[in-house]
Amino acid sequence: MRFDVITLFPELFGPFVHHGVCGRALQRKLASLQLWNPRDYVDNQHKTVDDRPYGGGPGMLMKVEPLRSTIEAIRAITPSSLVIHLTPQGQQFNHNIACQLAQKSSLILLASRYEGVDERFVERYVDIELSIGDYVLSGGELPVLVVMDTIIRLLPGTLGHQDSSTQDSFSTGLLDHPHYTRPRIIDDMEVPAVLLSGNHAAIQRWRLQQALGRTWKRRPELLHHRSLSEYEQELLNSFIHTS
Repeated sequence: MRFDVITLFPELFGPFVHHGVCGRALQRKLASLQLWNPRDYVDNQHKTVDDRPYGGGPGMLMKVEPLRSTIEAIRAITPSSLVIHLTPQGQQFNHNIACQLAQKSSLILLASRYEGVDERFVERYVDIELSIGDYVLSGGELPVLVVMDTIIRLLPGTLGHQDSSTQDSFSTGLLDHPHYTRPRIIDDMEVPAVLLSGNHAAIQRWRLQQALGRTWKRRPELLHHRSLSEYEQELLNSFIHTS
């Protein structure tokens, strides 16, 4: 998959390119990243890409012309790429959207700054607006990295184990179950006995029950959007009864 990122601060992407799971995926050519700075597409002396908003108010807005020139340069290479603007006004980004985007061959991600972007650019060029949460950041670079990280983890070959991404939180509509590793006892806290039993059916049952119970406790709204089987409902009822 190809990612084309429009950003005024391309240097912020350095650690992402060189480290971690996503860095390795980029180095192995499972995904590629191209960074585009709108300042490279203006001809004024100060490389100005923003201006005051009409109607007054605080802050500055990114201008249409530099962004349009940048998009056109990218479109000359990838004419069918989906254009995504990261903004607090966007649709909430989630696992299902990530799975849909992971099926694309290329994406253009706009990391806006200041008070945002001239709405005429959004109307003309942006296909989807996405938000990573109900809060405001200094710019769109962190949201772009969140979206890229989430999508790259879903690409075949990125993770060491083929089941890793399918067993993540939200992949089944539930939060993940608790995890434990060595030592077996630490500070008088023991690993649940079922995980040491070697009974794979019992372990799977315990993990599903814990995932259901954790979701019920921490994110109950997720259960409203997921139909539980009779078996799952039984496990959840048992968890609630013993909590």
